[in-house]
Amino acid sequence: MSWLLRPLTEQARALRSGEVTSAGLIEEALRRIAHLDGRVGAFLRLTPDTARAAAAAADQRRARDGAAAPDLCGIPVGVKDVLCVEGVETTAGSRILRGFVPPYTATAVRRLTEAGAVLVGHCNCDEFAMGSSTENSAHRVTHNPHGLDRVPGGSSGGSAAAVAAGLVTCSLGTDTGGSIRQPAALCGVVGFKPTYGRVSRYGLIAFASSLDQVGPFTRTVGDCALVYRAIAGHDPRDATSSRRDVEDPLPGLAGGVEGLRLGVPREYVEAGLEEGVRRAFEAACDRLAAQGARLEPVSIPSTRFALAAYYVIAPAEASSNLARMDGLRFGPGAPAAATVREAYDRARHDGFGPEVRRRIMLGTYALSSGYYDAYYRRAQQVRTLVAADLARVFEEVDAILAPTSPTVAFPIGSRVADPLAMYQSDVLTVPFSLAGVPAISVPIDQADGLPVGLQVAAPAFADARCLRVAAALEAVQGVAEPPPLARERVA
Repeated sequence: MSWLLRPLTEQARALRSGEVTSAGLIEEALRRIAHLDGRVGAFLRLTPDTARAAAAAADQRRARDGAAAPDLCGIPVGVKDVLCVEGVETTAGSRILRGFVPPYTATAVRRLTEAGAVLVGHCNCDEFAMGSSTENSAHRVTHNPHGLDRVPGGSSGGSAAAVAAGLVTCSLGTDTGGSIRQPAALCGVVGFKPTYGRVSRYGLIAFASSLDQVGPFTRTVGDCALVYRAIAGHDPRDATSSRRDVEDPLPGLAGGVEGLRLGVPREYVEAGLEEGVRRAFEAACDRLAAQGARLEPVSIPSTRFALAAYYVIAPAEASSNLARMDGLRFGPGAPAAATVREAYDRARHDGFGPEVRRRIMLGTYALSSGYYDAYYRRAQQVRTLVAADLARVFEEVDAILAPTSPTVAFPIGSRVADPLAMYQSDVLTVPFSLAGVPAISVPIDQADGLPVGLQVAAPAFADARCLRVAAALEAVQGVAEPPPLARERVA
């Protein structure tokens, strides 16, 4: 079996013992991408020369530092195309940023590379992270490795698919309303959205600044904890970055769930779940109960308003954030335009795809005079209500269990013409985003041959507890098998 299909912790042990080298891992990653990614479409651009140089440096670092070298040293990683990397074109999946080469690197990416991780390239995503299927990318459609006719989820679908297919060991995505957790569930990998403010947003091309959060995709919960530990922590370059100390999640991963109170919101199991998803979720809950967890029914009444509030707040913030994308300072622009106004109009119309234009118009409308109170202010009041409901529930239980997605991966093209159906993909993830609390998706089973994920959420800054419950579930559930495509022999 390919080393890239094994847990990060196994790869780190092999690197430490000399059984493999980082240079060898990177060559294996590049071979696998060449063999498989024409069908999957996980990557937009690769950085093979810098990856080989970084791998050589990682091998030298391990030879010098021995056991003191970080676990991530020499590990192949991918990053979502909304995270800036100095000297590497970064487009947020959009035509309007074609040719944009950042002069700086996102803090989360920099912290990975400082730990010795080797960047292989940028992963595909929905344009400006707006979507639930990675069909909105201006560059290509990403396919789910478990079924190439199915979506990988979104907006971080390329990052999830890259890990599921064994193209890299781990990857970074971003989660605004579910864009890490939903593709993790659909691709059968682990995906973690930390507490808002726990991971720096510096160098992230913003979608909705009060919601965006960077987090990892990995094959196991333990690997996820390692990556999270490397990227979390205060960053003075991000005004929303928390100064609270980061609790190391690794010591508690083996703590189990005996005696923990785990809430199951009735609104989440009544939210139009596919029958296969419902059965898998109930069976996973039973396994946790058998390990000594106390499952308690809870209610989050504001859940039914959360999706509507999110699709006012997020487009409003997108409208503000994307006002800077005018084609005049970066991107291809409209060089033949006769006036500045014409250049501005043409650059935005030609540069933005239909979903981004839709959300900009929705957000601009919600913020406009005469409608601000009726829409944006009311949506923010609902957000406060959702956060209050969750805070009340977390006084009664230690963590919350819920399905991650109401469905398994749906066919490519089946929801493109129906935005409301597409938006429903986020119905179970959005409430935790609005409240800013940590949540992780763990693969639990399959339905109709496609992966199903369970979501664990915990109170704000209880990220370690969130990972502990997820690890207990994985311990009794087992690590999800990679898809057949990923197990193909690669010469």
